[in-house]
Amino acid sequence: MNQRQYPAAVVHGGRTFEHGALEGSAKVLRQTYMLLSATLLFSALMAGVSMALNVPLGISMICSVISIGMLWFVVPRTANSEAGIWVVFAVTGLLGFGLGPVINSYIGRYANGGQIVMLAFGLTGAIFVGLSAYAVKTRKDFSFMRGFLVSGVMLAFVLSIGLLVASMFGFYFQPLALGISAMFALLMVGMILWQTGDIVNGNETNYVLATIGLYVSIYNLFTSLLHLLGFAQGEE
Repeated sequence: MNQRQYPAAVVHGGRTFEHGALEGSAKVLRQTYMLLSATLLFSALMAGVSMALNVPLGISMICSVISIGMLWFVVPRTANSEAGIWVVFAVTGLLGFGLGPVINSYIGRYANGGQIVMLAFGLTGAIFVGLSAYAVKTRKDFSFMRGFLVSGVMLAFVLSIGLLVASMFGFYFQPLALGISAMFALLMVGMILWQTGDIVNGNETNYVLATIGLYVSIYNLFTSLLHLLGFAQGEE
């Protein structure tokens, strides 16, 4: 008599996972981290190129606008094809190139600018590794945070646009700028937990989308910490 075979399952943190699901999420996580590592290296290379060329600070805004357009309209349409990988490199390369002038401005403005940049870089790496390890180890589902995080990011984005417009007319409110940076930093912590949790729990199965999501969170975390550290530790 043929016996029906049931997939083996394991229990982790009070939740049951089939081995097939675990293997699938592990594969997506592995692909995501491989692509993320490659894009971070490429982004750093492009930042180095723009720093060496001493690209004007205004280029950062242009690169950001183009990248946002690609994130909204190009990435979703190519995520399920091989072209999606090249789009991810294009977006991260643009953001990296635009980051170069920002880093140069900190190095040029502050006597300890290099230390500020390296500290922001180190903190960003440590926070990402720690949060990712926690999410992978516990396999907790952080999807309940999605509504709050998306709303928070939209609010912070609107506030930052408002601050930018105000600064163009000669009005710049430093406390608000610092508050927005702190808000972005905290939101990115939540985003990394949510995004990693979605991968390990099988809610996100597209490693291209997973990669670009984590990259943007890391990018925003770094720039936010850079601004906060520049204010706190900057020596003119």
